[in-house]
Amino acid sequence: MKALVYQGNKTLRFQDVPDPNPSEDELLIKVEAVGICGSDMHAYLGHDARRPAPLILGHEAAGTIVGGARDGERVTVNPLVNCGTCPTCLSGRENLCPTRQIISMQPREGAFAQFIAMPPSNLVTVPDAIPLAKAALAEPLAVSWHAVRLALAARHPADDGKALVLGGGAIGLAAALALQAMGAPDVTIVEPNAARRAFLANTCGQSAVADAQGSYSIVIDAVGFAATRAAASALAAPGGVIAHVGLGEDTGGLDVRRMTLQEITFIGTYTYTAQDFRDTAQAIFDGRLGALDWTEHRSLTDGNRAFQDLLSGAVAAPKIVLDPWA
Repeated sequence: MKALVYQGNKTLRFQDVPDPNPSEDELLIKVEAVGICGSDMHAYLGHDARRPAPLILGHEAAGTIVGGARDGERVTVNPLVNCGTCPTCLSGRENLCPTRQIISMQPREGAFAQFIAMPPSNLVTVPDAIPLAKAALAEPLAVSWHAVRLALAARHPADDGKALVLGGGAIGLAAALALQAMGAPDVTIVEPNAARRAFLANTCGQSAVADAQGSYSIVIDAVGFAATRAAASALAAPGGVIAHVGLGEDTGGLDVRRMTLQEITFIGTYTYTAQDFRDTAQAIFDGRLGALDWTEHRSLTDGNRAFQDLLSGAVAAPKIVLDPWA
């Protein structure tokens, strides 16, 4: 099969690789749409030791089951593979499984390829009316769905629900959509890139600004740099909630003194539970997350150029979705 393989710092190669060999408890999936994630970019830049070269990246996938009793079934893929037997898995917190694996990270190759192998429990059936390119957004949308669910659960009932999202990429936009789907009355996205800010406003119907003032009951940091953590610390209202999703930098930024004195709740949140993934997929199918028409589509053969364009800031759309067969 053909795949886009990470070869080292800023180097991707479209090449022939061996077809996956599904185990007895896995199904073969023909990948028909796969999104580029921020974690893929971290690996591309050589910033993720968990993704050493050579490796097939990509984990935001949808496609069609090949072979067996479910042959031809259209599915979106939950890329988190967990043990299913530890205390966290049994309590419905599979994202905290100590032996959790994710495709695109050793030992599991990713979905920038024509085929992948996955356990049946990781697959959600996609209705015929839903394009697979939209179904592939279930993974990044689930990240934000999970973060927003936790933030809303931690919010004081008397708070006004005014929300701020730092970062207008896919995770930030997904957070805004999840907030709106869950009833947040006032959501603003901070995005410094003017082209993307215009895209968020004109194409996605979002309130997008270059900078924010005032205070917010909920702040979602979808970037994770020291500067955005500092902004979150300053902009969270007394008694408010910060949900930190981004992994841009490891340290710095939080104003722990203000957070302590003002009783601001900080939630670190990563990935999602299996139920969050299923709920997000259903929200896509039901239309509760909007038209989802904010992606740019390219061939997997153009994957290297897509990464270069994302790195240079030349892409206004929050997400690029690749087609391994185009």
